[in-house]
Amino acid sequence: MSGLLDPTARAALGVAACAQAAGRIPSLVAGVVRDGRLVWSTGRGTAVRAAPDAGAGARPDAGTQYKIGSVTKTMTAVLVMLARERGDLALDDTVGRFLPDGPFADATLRSLLSHSAGITAEPHGTWWERSTGGDRADLVAVHAGATRVLETGAQHHYSNLGFGVLGEISAEIAGSTWWDALGEQVLAPLGMSRTTYQHAEPYAAGWSVDALTGELVAEPLPDTGAMAPAGQLWSTVEDLATWLTALVDPERSVLREESLVAMRTPQVGTPEDRSGSSYGLGVSVTVADGRAYVGHGGSMPGFSCGVLVDVDSRTGSVVLTNGAYGLGGATRELLDTVLEAEPALPVEWTPTTAPVPAVLREVLGTWHWGHAPSVLRWDGGRLQLGPATGPGRAIAFAPTEEPEVFVGASGYLTGETLRVERHPDGSVSHLGCATFVYTRIPYDPRAPLPTPR
Repeated sequence: MSGLLDPTARAALGVAACAQAAGRIPSLVAGVVRDGRLVWSTGRGTAVRAAPDAGAGARPDAGTQYKIGSVTKTMTAVLVMLARERGDLALDDTVGRFLPDGPFADATLRSLLSHSAGITAEPHGTWWERSTGGDRADLVAVHAGATRVLETGAQHHYSNLGFGVLGEISAEIAGSTWWDALGEQVLAPLGMSRTTYQHAEPYAAGWSVDALTGELVAEPLPDTGAMAPAGQLWSTVEDLATWLTALVDPERSVLREESLVAMRTPQVGTPEDRSGSSYGLGVSVTVADGRAYVGHGGSMPGFSCGVLVDVDSRTGSVVLTNGAYGLGGATRELLDTVLEAEPALPVEWTPTTAPVPAVLREVLGTWHWGHAPSVLRWDGGRLQLGPATGPGRAIAFAPTEEPEVFVGASGYLTGETLRVERHPDGSVSHLGCATFVYTRIPYDPRAPLPTPR
């Protein structure tokens, strides 16, 4: 199967093959998604299962299940955002609204989704990833009196515990379990039938590799209980191709566009980061080389993986392995290889066909903020204000129910109100937004501009 050009497919295979060999990974399966479908995949390594298991010695494919670790968090985040769309919660709600006895009851849902609450990275107790987990009561009891390790909002501090708490909140809202809610509200509507709580045939066993002998050491596959929303799930390249598309394409998602944008809006970072990465709401966000990537890594004992999608082209990569380590940057390398070899084509431009409102015809054209000119254009849905030439601020304004009032949709004045202001005779005087006054000529003396004293 290949929807890639032959040279691109060969280069993609090279990335997967090098990652498997250099990382001494028992088995690896990789895929590329574009335009909402899996267009290429490959499997490397045959140590999927140990003899005499069924399928031992067979190469994995896009339908083979692997444990996806923290990629689970992206699904928990979507479940929370769905509840927000329904009005069941707000991101500034605290844990205590839903779990009065819960740990860190004063933490906001936004801070948990963005790993900025300052709470511990791991739940108290034994190594949760290798242990059978308890229920909500156990999670609450073991964190009674727990304190933060960082000030809330100080920086990104990854917390598995936070997503255990978010899972319990999702369950409370749904009146069921986190897993049932996720299946009914997210996975089933997207047709992700091969994303499961525990493994289902065909699946890969989890391994560590002895550093000196190269021998395989079996890793446990526990039910992590109340911590499941942080890293329990199993999935396939085929299902995760669907998932990546759902994170950036509202036409193929359970979320509305504004929720997807909110998820990928950077919330916090760390002072030592030099990669251009930050964290949104349940997803990592990276801006590099003019591209914006959304995704997540995942690891559990015996498994490591990565999913990544370019927001603008909606091209993504998935790499799943049953090695505890060694994957490195292969997920990003695979995606960059494809994007550089086959750049995404821009959306075709089409002429405006719908009638242009009369007020727009009055206000389109050149406006000045001080002496700086900008040009106001209509793209068929929004006003676009940008520099006449060269670099500068680009701002979009969306129409409202009032024909002469617009609201900032992107750029510096996002959320601010733009109004068409008129002279007493009804002619257009200026455009006003916050303290910005845009005039047809620089510093128009007829406009309400402050006079220096």
